Amino acid sequence: MKYVYLFTVASLIIFSACKKSDYLDIKATDRPPLSAQVSFVNARTSNTGIQFWTFTQQITTSLLYPGQASPYLATTYGNVQINVTEGTGSSYTVSRQFGNSATYSASGGPNGPIATYYHTVFAAPSTNDITKDSLILFYDDLSDPPASQAKLRFVHLATQTGDLQVSLYDGTTPKSLSAKVSYGSAANGDINGSAYSLGPFTNVNAGTISIVVSPANNLKSLVIKNNNLTNIKLEAGKIYTVFLHRVAGEETVAADWIVEK
Repeated sequence: MKYVYLFTVASLIIFSACKKSDYLDIKATDRPPLSAQVSFVNARTSNTGIQFWTFTQQITTSLLYPGQASPYLATTYGNVQINVTEGTGSSYTVSRQFGNSATYSASGGPNGPIATYYHTVFAAPSTNDITKDSLILFYDDLSDPPASQAKLRFVHLATQTGDLQVSLYDGTTPKSLSAKVSYGSAANGDINGSAYSLGPFTNVNAGTISIVVSPANNLKSLVIKNNNLTNIKLEAGKIYTVFLHRVAGEETVAADWIVEK
C-alpha cells in the first residue's frame, strides 16, 4: 500500500505541473479587454465644442457641439471619473466621479459604467446653477423592440422650463409617455431606484409620429426652436433618444435625436 500511495502522489504532482504549465502558456493578449460602451452628448447652453475624458485619457476624438452625440465608445468601467474640456483647452469645466456609491445620490451619483454594457453620458447645465455644468449617466437597454415597433426615450435637459408632460401622437389616439418629467431625468425613469431603471426606453409603434411637450402645470406652451418633434419617422427595430436642451442666448429650446441602434 505504501508504494501505491507514493505512486499516486507522484502522479498528482506531475499532473498538477502539466496543468500549471498549460495555464501559464496563455498570453494576456489572448484575452479580450473588457470595457464599457458610452455615448457622450453635449446638452450645454454654451456654443463651444467640448471633449470628454475618463481620468486623464481623452475618449472623444472630435469636438461635440450642442445637440451632438458621439457613437458608443470603449470606455473605462467601474469607479470612473469623467471630465469635460472646452475647445482645445485642458482645464475641466466639470468633473464627476461615477461608481463611488451603491445607490443614486445628488453628491455620490449612481454606480459607474458597467463592463460590456451600454450607457449615455450627458453634459448639461447644473440643476441649481445654470452657469455651471453637470454630468448625468444613463444605462441603456439596447435589446431589440418587439416586431413592428421601435424604442423611444425622452430626456429633459431644457433649463428653466420646469416639469414637463410628454405625449405621443401617431394619427390615432394620443399616448402619454409621461405626465411629469423633471429636469435632468428621462421619462418614466426612477433616479432613486436600481441602476437599470435609469433612463428607460418605451416601446412604440413604428411609423410617423409627433411628440407634444408642455409644462406639467399647463400654464403655457413650450416653443421648440427646430420643430424636430413633428412628423417623425420611426423605423421598426430602431432605438431612439430625443432630448430637449436650452439654446444659447434664446428663450426657446431645441429638440435633438440620437439613433442608439
